[in-house]
Amino acid sequence: MNRVSFLIKTAIRDSRKDRGKLIMFMSSIILGIAALVAINSFNDNLVRDIDNQAKSLLGADLVVSGNRPASEAVRAAFDSLPGEKATEVELFSMAYFGSADETQFVKIKAFEGNFPFYGEILTDPEDAAGRFRSGPYALVDEGLMIQMGLSPGDPVKLGESIFEIIGQLKNDIGAAGISSSFAPPVYISSQYLEETNLVQPGSLVDYAYYAKLPEDIDPDLWEESHRAEFRNDNMRISTVEEEKEDLNEAFDALNNFLNLVALVSLLLGCLGVASSVFIYIKNKISSIAVFRCLGMKGRDAFFIYLFQIFVLGAVSVIAGIILGSAIQVFLPMIMSDLLPFEVSTSMSWGAILEGFIIGIVITVLFSLLPLVSVRKISPLRTLRTGFETEREKGDPLKWAIHALIFTTILTFLWVLTGSLKDASIFASGLLASFLGLYLAARLLMWAIRRFFPVKWSFVFRQGLSNLYRPNNQTRTLLVSIGLGTAVLTTLFIIQGLLLENVSGMDAGNQPNMILYGIERDQAEELARITDSFDMPIIQQLPIVTMDLEAWKGRSKKEWLADTTANIRRWAATREARVTYRDYVDANEELVEGTFVGTRKSPGDSIFISLGEDYARGLDVGIGDEITWNVQGLRMKTYVSSLRSIEFRNMQARFFIVFPTGVLENAPQFQVLVTKSPDIATTAAYRKTVVKAFPNVSVVDLASILSSLNEILDKVSYVIKFMAAFSILTGLIVLISSLLLSKFQRIRESVLLRTIGASRKQILSINATEYFLIGALSAATGILISLLGSWLLARFQLELDFSIRWLPILAVFFIVVSLTTLIGVLNSRDVIRKSPLEVLRNV
Repeated sequence: MNRVSFLIKTAIRDSRKDRGKLIMFMSSIILGIAALVAINSFNDNLVRDIDNQAKSLLGADLVVSGNRPASEAVRAAFDSLPGEKATEVELFSMAYFGSADETQFVKIKAFEGNFPFYGEILTDPEDAAGRFRSGPYALVDEGLMIQMGLSPGDPVKLGESIFEIIGQLKNDIGAAGISSSFAPPVYISSQYLEETNLVQPGSLVDYAYYAKLPEDIDPDLWEESHRAEFRNDNMRISTVEEEKEDLNEAFDALNNFLNLVALVSLLLGCLGVASSVFIYIKNKISSIAVFRCLGMKGRDAFFIYLFQIFVLGAVSVIAGIILGSAIQVFLPMIMSDLLPFEVSTSMSWGAILEGFIIGIVITVLFSLLPLVSVRKISPLRTLRTGFETEREKGDPLKWAIHALIFTTILTFLWVLTGSLKDASIFASGLLASFLGLYLAARLLMWAIRRFFPVKWSFVFRQGLSNLYRPNNQTRTLLVSIGLGTAVLTTLFIIQGLLLENVSGMDAGNQPNMILYGIERDQAEELARITDSFDMPIIQQLPIVTMDLEAWKGRSKKEWLADTTANIRRWAATREARVTYRDYVDANEELVEGTFVGTRKSPGDSIFISLGEDYARGLDVGIGDEITWNVQGLRMKTYVSSLRSIEFRNMQARFFIVFPTGVLENAPQFQVLVTKSPDIATTAAYRKTVVKAFPNVSVVDLASILSSLNEILDKVSYVIKFMAAFSILTGLIVLISSLLLSKFQRIRESVLLRTIGASRKQILSINATEYFLIGALSAATGILISLLGSWLLARFQLELDFSIRWLPILAVFFIVVSLTTLIGVLNSRDVIRKSPLEVLRNV
């Protein structure tokens, strides 16, 4: 005990004059810990709030939903549940606001019963939430009313009926905040829905049945016992627990990504710690050698400096925890547009404990790499010069520490992602990035020594030689700056790919308007209206709805009951929306079989073409028999061809295509696809169509794409906010490393001053050195980001890979300029003072 006490006292005394430097060295991990604690605190609060508010978000204990009315069997099972019931019919349609003379694509929700059972509909005025059910009244989205200058009492025409707006709708039950960007909600009573004449065969309608259950009924047990039956009828059962799981899953991906960014920030900080400890130990070699001469063992000297680093590391981690706890207060405000409810900002002790443990473990592990060399410092070093180094033999302990660092990072990623495969991929990519940057630094140093330009100017030769002289920071700076550049550039590239993919949907001759719900006798007049606006008719196709009844000699019920069958439920249970035509669309490719476009006579067999994904889902191929129920009429068909379908542009796509001469007389509706040249034409065209045909929905894809761009911008803002931690950490590592370089190079600079070097020459030497470091770091980081972005785009996001070079060049310029500027500013103390004054302070 006396020995430990002695070593601790010695460590405290030895650190007195260097504590300021040590604190600066350790500060690089503060931002990494802050980011980690802030993100995990926010996530803990989000999970807790989801747990508390899931029931009010769902609005009921149990919900049965689907895109068609419930069958008699499903409705009977649902009605057998005790407790209060309610229903909701949701459909998308056009709304005409007479007072503003404007139209808008909206989401209509028609309610029957006292829904929601939990939570409340927020309106202005407050009593409108109850009154809208008592007559032909409507609640309209608050943002839409403000945008159009609407007031309570104004009319809104939905289909063929006119409703009075009696209040602003401040929240949309069961929907995230961003959903209203595409179609603002309008609430009405279901008793007036039929009068609108909007629900027609082929209409895009969703049905939901809500139940408030007594406490002795377990909704999850009921759901489990009825799941298969309801799924076979293409109906989904949702409970509060499932709502929690869905919400958590929805935010897990973003949370995991932000955690990965925080981890990169923390690793950058730890890299700075390792570099700082390395230089610190270099400065302490003479003190350690004196300790050894006085009889101290190598492991005791190691303990002295480990204690110093551990204490200061703990202080830095605690500072990061305090900063992170403060930052997490602002995260809910930053992410408010992406959240379905307000997230609390209470302290998360679990996140704090996790941040402390991870921070201490990783900081100590990275510090051990340079610290283990303390054990082998010989007493003879008291007689040797400070810059003379000993050749160290391979130390197995260092390899063990490297392995332990990798294992620790891999374990953390495994816990974070829940997937060993994903954790291994990311950890391997991180390791590859570190090795790539480290090898680039080694290659640079070797190339300069091997091909040193002896005939170049003195200033340039000095700047180059600084990259490989003793106590150089080339490897540390290149790895830290390069990794920070890689993170930032990857974010820019991926953001650019997403935005380009969205904007490309509206580029050139791509359509930007879709009209659906068109009745047969309206098609000709709509084509005339479209032509009068000089807008092209890109597509005008009939759509017939039908149900899959049997295939390959077995009924759908038999297939679904067979647990060994290789079929996909979505393909078997979905309501089929098919078209008929005699050609293969330009955005399709025939991959197998022969496309039969026309049935020549009524007695001929019917040959259909399937999308290859749909055929795979049903496990059918060329020649297989499929039977359909076409609104009460059984129809036997045979697969004649398979097509691959391109879904990236905004046109109607069909998994199932019938030949002409079969479905012409079947009940159907049509879809018309066109392109508007500008916003003014869109507004005028939409207004004309809605006034003439209130049942026709006009989907303005341009406005949807604009809304999607806004959402991507919001997500991008959140990601950039967290990425700033990595960038700032990289800057701190850069600054601290350059300050370390100043202490190490000070005698060299003084020597140059003494032999006559001018201030301009010293500044030029430093500028050359740091310009080269910044340029190589940025270039290597950008190359890593290009490879990483390509892998993400190709295998994860499935996007076409293209690069916008302007942001990348801007990142390169900024990184190089900052590195050079900080390096030059770092030399001010040397050039402003006389050599003698500087030497006295060394």
